[in-house]
Amino acid sequence: MIDTAAPRHEKNEVFGKDMGMDESVASDERRPLLRIESLKTHFFVDDGPVRAVDGVTLTVPRGKTVCIVGESGCGKSITGRSVMGLVEHPGRVVDGHIWWSPADGDQRSSAGGRNPLRRSRRHAADSDQDAVDLAALDPRGEALRRIRGNEISMVFQEPMASLSPMYTIAEQLIETIRLHRRMSKRDAYRLGVELLTRVGIPRAEQRMNAYSFQLSGGMCQRVMIAIAIACGPKLLIADEPTTALDVTTQARIIDLLAEIQAETDMSMMFITHDLGVVAQIADEVVVMYLGTVVEQGSVEEIFHDPKHPYTRALLASIPKMGVGARKRPETIRGQVPHPLNRPAGCPFHPRCDQAIAGVCDTSEPPTVELPNGRRVRCVLYDRELVTTAAKGDQAVEATSGGTDE
Repeated sequence: MIDTAAPRHEKNEVFGKDMGMDESVASDERRPLLRIESLKTHFFVDDGPVRAVDGVTLTVPRGKTVCIVGESGCGKSITGRSVMGLVEHPGRVVDGHIWWSPADGDQRSSAGGRNPLRRSRRHAADSDQDAVDLAALDPRGEALRRIRGNEISMVFQEPMASLSPMYTIAEQLIETIRLHRRMSKRDAYRLGVELLTRVGIPRAEQRMNAYSFQLSGGMCQRVMIAIAIACGPKLLIADEPTTALDVTTQARIIDLLAEIQAETDMSMMFITHDLGVVAQIADEVVVMYLGTVVEQGSVEEIFHDPKHPYTRALLASIPKMGVGARKRPETIRGQVPHPLNRPAGCPFHPRCDQAIAGVCDTSEPPTVELPNGRRVRCVLYDRELVTTAAKGDQAVEATSGGTDE
């Protein structure tokens, strides 16, 4: 077991900085490291715009792991790429904010100097004045480049495809290190060996001269993690990092990420469709469906008291062990709608057993904040809408009952 709650005051030689919690950081713990507000990322194709991310709002607290979960095509990977400014053509962020906060209220972001994108109007709270809106930065500009790979790093789905087969592991590691840290090639090489050793690669110095096609999938993913943590990022975005790996290697990669997080106190945005992984690694869970967030809460709340019908359906589809193991997993009827043929109203209503006719199929569901801070996007938790729908049904019944044939 890794005691992530224990205070960390040791000096981490690999990252070259004090990992202890100082007073400035402690005073700023309540402010999330990353806050995404009403983010919309669309892809403009010949048949029309694809709303891959359609109004996503979520936060990533400091030192915590937030898992984004959902079926394929729900927009979870595009959300992560939007944060990094890595959305490929013909896609782009069309609306919303991605507020990135430095480690403490006095520290300036790597974007440099006083933040030119400081919050204004309702965003001008004192605690947020140093937040940088990543969505407003040029994806190819120097300001975002200094943050990307330095303060925020990403581990991608396919490690074999993410590493270039034309360059050695050493060349790719050294390039990343020297891009963000002032080091000689010799020092960067030494740090690269330390990083490979840290992520559990045996004979690290020998592997530095290897090419990606000479390594297994698990080894390549460890190299990708080493590259991602080379500059000691505050946020690591892991986009399904265990998808292409066998079960044993998956468990080792998850344990490795948890160990690194415990050592460095970094935050993680972990993108996955595997609810078993979510239960193991998450502090908070964000459930997405067709580009929208339908529910978010702590991992305990989501697994033991799911609110949204889609979340309940996802959990009911998981094979269970022990008590109830003989109960067959339930399937979610229907299919995820095509992005260019989105249903009116709630995007999940064609597959939902609790859909209210005349409500769920006509209007966008509201996001309701529950008393404990949880958020769910469903009309079932909006008393006014449910009451109005019930009155409408009663009126229809009364009218039909009083009509003579």
